Amino acid sequence: MSIPTAEREALAGTDLRLVGDLLTAAQRERGEDLRTGPRPQLLEPGRPDPGHDLLPVTGWENLEQALLLRFLTEVGELAHLGHPTYGSRLHELIGEPNTPTTRNRAKLHALQALAEEPRVERVATITVTTDPRDATRLEVRAAVVIIGTQTELNLVVGVPLVGGAA
Repeated sequence: MSIPTAEREALAGTDLRLVGDLLTAAQRERGEDLRTGPRPQLLEPGRPDPGHDLLPVTGWENLEQALLLRFLTEVGELAHLGHPTYGSRLHELIGEPNTPTTRNRAKLHALQALAEEPRVERVATITVTTDPRDATRLEVRAAVVIIGTQTELNLVVGVPLVGGAA
C-alpha cells in the first residue's frame, strides 16, 4: 500500500529554516541560525508588506535540514537542554590525516548520528570519500529510508579535516 505524498511529507514535519543552502552548508553559522524572508502579502491586495518574518521549512527539506544540523552539532552540545545524545562526532576528525582509517571513522560517526534520528528507518547506503575539489575535506554520502515509507532521502555532508567545526 502506498502512502499519499502529503502524508509522507507530513512524516518529515515542519520547522523554522535554520540553514540557508542545504546543498552547500558545511558548518553552522552560529548566531545566524534563523532565516527570514519577505512576508506574504497582507491587508491590501497587490501591496506586499515590506517587513520580514521567519521562514518555515517543511516536508523532506525539513528532514534534510534536521539531519544536516545533527551532523554539524557536536554530541553533548545540547545536553543542557535535555538532549545528551543529539549530534555527531564528526568534529573529532579535525586535524586527522585523510586516510582510510579516518574515512572509516567518519562513516562510523555518521551511522551513529543517523541511528539516533527517529524519522530514519534505516540507512540504505553510506560512503565516505575525499572531496574531489579539496583533499582536506571528506564527503559523507548517505541514502536513508524514511520511517513508514519506502522513500529514500539522499544527503551529502562535507567534513573538514582542517580548520573550524564540522
